[in-house]
Amino acid sequence: MDVIQKIAGELAVHQKQVTAAVALLDEGATVPFIARYRKEVTGGLDDIQLRLLGERLIYLRELN
Repeated sequence: MDVIQKIAGELAVHQKQVTAAVALLDEGATVPFIARYRKEVTGGLDDIQLRLLGERLIYLRELN
């Protein structure tokens, strides 16, 4: 199972939302910026979901 699928399952959101959020985080966008100005891109993920997503992303990437 890849990282995107795992995070989407854990947060009960669509893979498309996770993919969009990961792309923004990888580009250097901050969680508050994404939550406020990129809601349409992430499908409405809130700051709590984005923070959890970011933490899980770092953790799972470090495992690999």
